[in-house]
Amino acid sequence: MKPLRILLVDDEATIQEVMRTELSRLGHKVTACPNGQAAIKSLEKQTFDAAVLDLRMPGMSGIEVLEHLKAVAPDTEAVVMTGHASMDTAIEAIRLGAMDYITKPAKMMDIEAILLKVQSKLDLKNQNSALKSRAKAAEGPSILVGNHPQMTHVLQLIATVAPTDSPVLILGETGTGKELAARTIYMQSRRANGPFIPVNCGALSEHLVESELFGHKKGAFTGADRDHKGLFEVANGGTLLLDEVGELSKSLQVKLLRFLECGEVRRVGENEPFQTNVRVLCATNRDLRTMVARDEFREDLYFRINAFEIRMPPLRERISDIPDLVYHLLARASNRPFEQVTGLVSLEAMNALINYRWSGNVREMWNAMQYAWVMANASGGMILPVHLPPFVFSQPLPMNMGSQNFGGNGMHQAHSFDAPKTVTLEEVERDQILRVLDKHQGNKPAVAAELGISLKTLYNKLNRYAELGLAAVG
Repeated sequence: MKPLRILLVDDEATIQEVMRTELSRLGHKVTACPNGQAAIKSLEKQTFDAAVLDLRMPGMSGIEVLEHLKAVAPDTEAVVMTGHASMDTAIEAIRLGAMDYITKPAKMMDIEAILLKVQSKLDLKNQNSALKSRAKAAEGPSILVGNHPQMTHVLQLIATVAPTDSPVLILGETGTGKELAARTIYMQSRRANGPFIPVNCGALSEHLVESELFGHKKGAFTGADRDHKGLFEVANGGTLLLDEVGELSKSLQVKLLRFLECGEVRRVGENEPFQTNVRVLCATNRDLRTMVARDEFREDLYFRINAFEIRMPPLRERISDIPDLVYHLLARASNRPFEQVTGLVSLEAMNALINYRWSGNVREMWNAMQYAWVMANASGGMILPVHLPPFVFSQPLPMNMGSQNFGGNGMHQAHSFDAPKTVTLEEVERDQILRVLDKHQGNKPAVAAELGISLKTLYNKLNRYAELGLAAVG
């Protein structure tokens, strides 16, 4: 069972002690109150996942506590206990919002069973919140696409780190697929059945970012008219991606560091922290090492989030992946299988796409393919140069292009293109064939199978490369 924050309200000291001991043994954090007035004070200070209420108490009754609970903390699940097996009392409690009831003397196995139901209900709420968050995310490529050595290296790193709970720092320019890499880590992890919550730290209001991440208590600030779960709480049992983590203020960096060190979260307006089990992935297009040197980012936090580093290469460093990416994005834009769109881009259009600079990387290409599909679909389906966005022809790939240096584990060396000529589709095809040939150590039937071409076609192409002095048939 996952740990719960439980409010126990009972006027009998013996029951308080037994319940506190047994529930704490199960890993729950228990706040015990001897009467309704003390319970109300506790509700003002912190938030609970569940409340176990005795119905018969001197002074304020359990029913009155339940009414107050549902008014100030409607997300807290209530379980009522009564020493009088009265259906009228139980029905009244459930009508007021109690999840279930048990009769005294209660058995621990019965209490455990009810708390499991509470946990299941909370998990369902969190999963629904996670699904809403995913629905807000922009559509785009659904998988990491590419056979270039740099992308192969990225996929190997993901496969290595995904099964662990290690924090990961994903670096790369805007649009290179940092969120997709994080989602791939999540899907290959042991947390794949839990929520995946991506949040763009740079897009959150400076005044609301703390509340969004860590939650707030009702009345914590103007406009806080009810308790609010933060994303760290919603992501419990799953994975939280902090995109653009370099945009967090110093004060929030401290709270993030505390969570990474001890797993504690404190809502705005609450005094008591609580534990939550979340794997944190971070992403940024900024140079965090430089920010540390300028005292703009905490050095201790940098080393915490950078336990494992992955750099997403820009498109200009993996030109040979562009044709596959074009067809993958076209398949998503048209809502068709990949096989049905392969070949729908003319040679001239593909050459234009290959030679464009793509300063916005895959995200910019996604927008271009959506535009191209709409334009081509209105006139027959085949994508011609005229169907591409005008900007594709306004910014050809420069002859000499270096990548941004993010610093780190030696994986961020600058690259440049020595050849001043335009890259053609035939050259991209040749590089891909020779790379797969090397991968299979000259096994041509295996090469033909992976490339999806006949063995005869493969031999014809290799013979042509041999005539040009580019490769031997072997």
